[in-house]
Amino acid sequence: MAILSLLNILLFGLFLRSQLVITQVFDDEITLLAIEKEFKLSGWGVNNSDYCAWPGIICSLNHSMVERLDLSGHGLQGNFTLISELKGLKWLDLSNNNFHGVIPPSFGNLSQLEYLDLSFNKFAGSIPVEFSRLRNVRALNISNNWLTGVIPDELESLENLQEFQIFTNRLNGSIPLWVGNLTNLRVFTAYENELSGMIPDKLGAFSELELLNLHSNKLEGPIPESIFAMEKLEFMVLTQNLLAGNIPESIGKCKGLSSIRIGNNKLIGNIPKDIGNISSLTYFEADNNDLSGEIVSEFAKCSNLTLLNLASNGFTGTIPTEFGELSNLQELIVSGNSLFGDIPTSILRGKNLNKLDISNNRFNGSIPESICNTSKLQYLLLGQNSIRGEIPHEIGNCTKLLELQLGSNYLTGSIPPEIGHIKNLQIALNLSSNHLHGQLPQELGRLDKLVSLDFSNNQLSGNIPATLKGMLSLIEVNFSNNHFTGPIPSFVPFQKSPNSSFLGNKGLCGEPLSNSCGSLDAYGHKDYHHKVSYRIILAVIGSGLAVFVSVTVVVLLFMMREKQEKEAKEAGISADEISNKPVILAGNVFIENLRQAIEFEAVAKATMKESNKLSSGTFSNVYRADMPSGMILSVKKLKSMDKTIIHHQNKMIRELEKLSKLCHDNLMRPMGFVIYEDAVLLLHQYFPNGTLAQFLQDSTKKPDYKPDWPSRLAIAIGVAEGLWSVKLKYQSSSTHPEGRRVLVLLPVHLGYIPPEYAYTMQVTAPGNVYSYGVVLLEILTTRLPVDEEFGEGIDLVKWVHTAPMRGETPEQILDARLSTVSFAWRKEMLAALKVALLCTESTPAKRPMMKKVVEMLREIMQN
Repeated sequence: MAILSLLNILLFGLFLRSQLVITQVFDDEITLLAIEKEFKLSGWGVNNSDYCAWPGIICSLNHSMVERLDLSGHGLQGNFTLISELKGLKWLDLSNNNFHGVIPPSFGNLSQLEYLDLSFNKFAGSIPVEFSRLRNVRALNISNNWLTGVIPDELESLENLQEFQIFTNRLNGSIPLWVGNLTNLRVFTAYENELSGMIPDKLGAFSELELLNLHSNKLEGPIPESIFAMEKLEFMVLTQNLLAGNIPESIGKCKGLSSIRIGNNKLIGNIPKDIGNISSLTYFEADNNDLSGEIVSEFAKCSNLTLLNLASNGFTGTIPTEFGELSNLQELIVSGNSLFGDIPTSILRGKNLNKLDISNNRFNGSIPESICNTSKLQYLLLGQNSIRGEIPHEIGNCTKLLELQLGSNYLTGSIPPEIGHIKNLQIALNLSSNHLHGQLPQELGRLDKLVSLDFSNNQLSGNIPATLKGMLSLIEVNFSNNHFTGPIPSFVPFQKSPNSSFLGNKGLCGEPLSNSCGSLDAYGHKDYHHKVSYRIILAVIGSGLAVFVSVTVVVLLFMMREKQEKEAKEAGISADEISNKPVILAGNVFIENLRQAIEFEAVAKATMKESNKLSSGTFSNVYRADMPSGMILSVKKLKSMDKTIIHHQNKMIRELEKLSKLCHDNLMRPMGFVIYEDAVLLLHQYFPNGTLAQFLQDSTKKPDYKPDWPSRLAIAIGVAEGLWSVKLKYQSSSTHPEGRRVLVLLPVHLGYIPPEYAYTMQVTAPGNVYSYGVVLLEILTTRLPVDEEFGEGIDLVKWVHTAPMRGETPEQILDARLSTVSFAWRKEMLAALKVALLCTESTPAKRPMMKKVVEMLREIMQN
């Protein structure tokens, strides 16, 4: 009887359980249908009653309930609290959407959750204390939101946590002590917050911590010894905090540690000699601290070391000769210390050495003849030392050098002509503040990629050679405080330089100096009085999620104005009377069926109201124009034109008409134009989503705009395809003086202008590729093409190309909100960066064709 009763109980239990499962299945289906109705998800509920087969859904083995829901990267927004009704969820990924507001406390009811990812949204408020009920959760990622407040102590109950990621929020307070008690913790990332206080002294003591990233906070105190206790740490990033004390000796226990980044803190003392025990070490960055003592030779035992950055500390002594054993070393940066002795010849044996920066120290001796033994050396920075002797002629063997800094030393002798053999020299050639004498070698004119040239504060003499006009990429020059004589060659980079670049040479004359050399100079050229104006370089780049890709529009404003005034004069009307009578001088609508909908006077009036302005540029402003017909236009109002283009009005109008016939999804065609008094108005379709620049900049300024990398890559490909399409279809072109047919497509802002335009004013297809490269850099860095933060005379292209000079890796110049999400995204962004660098090569011939750019970007997306 007892057995029968027990059997009845079991049967009743099974029946009750089956009823609960059936109920849950029914509830899940209702919930999913409600979610589909809210978000209009593609592939949900279409000719398929089995919701377990819908995209992003995985059910349990017996299809009883939903266990996994992945809605990441769909750009979703709206009411998502319904999801908390899926009680059987073990995996929930809502990352990379547009969800905002507070995180629903009801998510704490998902007791089965093992994985929760809410990163890269717009969640505000605090971390819900209800998360403490997620006792099974192993991975919790709420990074890259707008969360504030402290990390709740209630989360101490999440004992199964293996990955805890809360980076890029606005969290404050300290890191709770209980984080150190999470015995399963493998990954802890809390960088880019406002966390203060000390790192818990038990963090890592009881767990096999593998990745710790706390950079860009306000953390104080020492680096805890506990971090290295379990000897499992692989990545440690603590840069840009207020950490003090010594580097723990126990760091040497973590033989699997590959990346140590502790720069920009207040660390003191010596580097532990046990650093040599870390056989996996590839990256060691400890710059901008107060470290002292000698650089330990034990680094030489780290055979995999590729970067060693100890800049801006208090190190003394010499660079260990043992560093010559580091065959994989690519960058050695020890600038800004008190090191002395000879330039280490042993390090020059490294075949992979890319950058040697020993500037701003007390190195003496001479530059060794073996300075270019390494075949990959691109950056040689020896400035601000006490180096003596002559520059060896072997310097010409450094054929891959991009930058050569030898300024502020005690170098003597003449400048070796072999420097002219360094054809790749691009960023800078700085020989300033030495004791060099003699004449400048004619061979320097071969450096056609060089941007910055500084010979100031030496004893150089003779004429400035006319051959230097071969330096087509020059932007910055300085010949001051020498003994140069004769006329300054007529060369735009010279004439555009401040006169201070030539002062201190009593025998020099000509522009930009005030003393004239007469009607002809020693080379038989007339004085240079014409300055190139960038104002004739016009274009339209970027709108919506696509891009304005238009033609340079040049119109005869001055000629027409003069003609009008002449006719008025003959009629006895004053110029003032004319200016007070606004008149539409010319206009046309290229699309037949829109001519009745567009009124030229309404277009002109719209551009006279500041409230209609959408954006401002160097050469143009963009306005919204509402037509009486109800149509809305985007009107680009070009600023005043130079008189150098007054003979080409009809030709340019024909160019516009041909562009209007082009058809491509990513090409914004001109709809027409209006010439209104002293302004040219270009008519385009109105895009309410704004420009590409706004799309990118809003992501940094507003909480409601955070595009993910796949979106940006798609935009980049779309822009490239649009440009390529124009080159395939646009048959009208200008003729180059050498007979080449070139497409007339130009950028509207200075930051997009290729360097060769400043000197030749020739419009070429490679120039368009350069401009596209700038757009691609914007997409990758979320930086403006020209920004005061870069420094005087530096634009986005130069800022990116000179990143290695500043000791920055490619990853550091990319938009960190994207490149740190996943290794896959970072790999794709680095590949796209290579494309952008190719497009912005200073030498036009080295830039790829637009077709090749499209192919490279498509390959990145496919792979």
